[in-house]
Amino acid sequence: MKHRHRLATGTALATCLAAGAIQAQESATPDQPYALPAITLTANAEETELSRSGSSVSVIEAATLAAPARPVSAALQDLPGVSLRRSGPLGTTAAISVRGTPEEYVPVIFDGIDIGDPAAGQPAFDFGGLTGGGIGRIEVLRGTQSALYGSRAIGGVIDIQSLRPTRDGLHHSFALEAGSYDTLAASYGVTYRDDATDLAFSASRIKTDGFSARDENDGNFEADGHDATRLSFYAAHRLDAQTTIGLNGFWEDSTSNFDDFSGDVAGTPGNDKTSREAFGLRAFADFTTGPVDHRIALTRYRTDRLSSQDFAAPLYLPNVVVDDPFVGTRTKLAWQGATDLGGNGSRLIFGADTEKETAQGLGDARLSGAFAEITTPLGPDVDISASIRRDDHSRAGGFTSGRVSAVWRVQPDLLIRAAIGNGFRAPSLYELYGPYGDASITREKSMTAELGIEKQWGEDSYLRVTAFWLDAENLIGFDTSSTSCGQPFGCYNQVEGRSRRGGVELDGRFALSNGLTLSGAYTYTDNIDSTDWSDVSEHVLSLGAETRLATGTTAGISLHYEADRRLDLPSFTTVDLDLSHPLTAETTGYLRIENLLDREYQLVRGYGTSDRAIYVGIRADF
Repeated sequence: MKHRHRLATGTALATCLAAGAIQAQESATPDQPYALPAITLTANAEETELSRSGSSVSVIEAATLAAPARPVSAALQDLPGVSLRRSGPLGTTAAISVRGTPEEYVPVIFDGIDIGDPAAGQPAFDFGGLTGGGIGRIEVLRGTQSALYGSRAIGGVIDIQSLRPTRDGLHHSFALEAGSYDTLAASYGVTYRDDATDLAFSASRIKTDGFSARDENDGNFEADGHDATRLSFYAAHRLDAQTTIGLNGFWEDSTSNFDDFSGDVAGTPGNDKTSREAFGLRAFADFTTGPVDHRIALTRYRTDRLSSQDFAAPLYLPNVVVDDPFVGTRTKLAWQGATDLGGNGSRLIFGADTEKETAQGLGDARLSGAFAEITTPLGPDVDISASIRRDDHSRAGGFTSGRVSAVWRVQPDLLIRAAIGNGFRAPSLYELYGPYGDASITREKSMTAELGIEKQWGEDSYLRVTAFWLDAENLIGFDTSSTSCGQPFGCYNQVEGRSRRGGVELDGRFALSNGLTLSGAYTYTDNIDSTDWSDVSEHVLSLGAETRLATGTTAGISLHYEADRRLDLPSFTTVDLDLSHPLTAETTGYLRIENLLDREYQLVRGYGTSDRAIYVGIRADF
């Protein structure tokens, strides 16, 4: 029998990304991290070696996220298949699209807690204020995943993990960064690990004056700032060889300024803002009974968002301030079991979960489901995973999702992957019961498929090519001709027709013998037939180069290019520069220049982006 104690495996995951052998684990000293084969946490119901997974997965390591003032969305947009739409500076709305699907089709999981906003028009996560301080790992799983994750997992899943222990004993880390737009950011983390206990705590703080959300080139002039604090913790304790209990959570408080749709107006205070407080809590237990490994988890998420807009009144009347509160909660109970099937490495994973979403003024809805997954090798070179899930939504009925993926290791350094599956999205509470809602709308459904090949050169060089296809129907959109909600300008409704996406993703990394590392990602997205879906560029290219000089200085340059953009937005290219230098054995100083060439461009029509910006910082681990 093969027990999967996640306390033991999870604490090493931050160091798992360099391919290694078990010899490294055996030779490591107690206070040093050791390398394991690269692992995916999301592609299957249990941790799986990437070489044995048929899914398309990208991982961002902690080192890439170490700058506390850099938006996480900036790192995500350089991955294959990922697009970013940001409406201004840090703190304003930022939406992540995967394979051309809107953000509400990509669940975001933070330390096992779904952080999509239950009170939003669609329950997506807003990446606008999320920075890298206190984050240890991000995994992006592409393609439909409803067979494991249920509603909304159509474009993919983004899994974010906070700080985790990677070494025995007590260790600290901190980063301090300052730069353009009067930005000041700091983060601190502390971890502890011994034979039975894992503990981690992190705190991050950022304050920036920002720039005008509406483009300054259109006459806008008021800076829109952002102020945020985030805390997170993780604790796990092994009671005995078969039982582990744990608790993790986070709290965030932020205030972000934004501009009215009409832009800045002279004589008005310019104090439109969104205040947000959110927290998540998760309790879990891993234990074994006979041949079955179990995990039980209870999660609670709450977001309290207040949007305040100050409208200019005519003549000498006082301005009108309108406060719109959005309060939502999500409570989920999940159980998962797993057992070996025979002695050939086959594994059966099964489980059930139920969650309740509420939104102030919009009532509630419950979504319950059960799933099963079988992973099995077909000889030494092929692994197959098949999943099926049945969900029932209290307002929109039931849906059955299925997915099959496979990987064929043609040679040790040549892999072929394939996957096909269907998915669904249940209507949000706002779409059902908001002022423009229609309680009769039902779930959306989709089908996706992908085929990819990966060639590897040694432990740190590879090239992946993946072709993908997606077809969705019964979409929920705003119908200006509908009168079911009683509004004169339209209501939410099921949109006639289908939406299709197709494309190709390339992803490569090459470590050359002279110490130079080259990386790149390219995505071609064909908006074959789009019905009220997100606007993504047809061509997106990201290139990077990094080298370490004899002085110990690390220099890196990256380029991001987008062309054939929708809504007639012009193509653009940005270049960023990163320099870091060890000050002591434990401390590093760094310099980051964003938009080095000072290009003018927009990610969303009418909204501005940063001019050339310079940030300097220091970070340490001890």
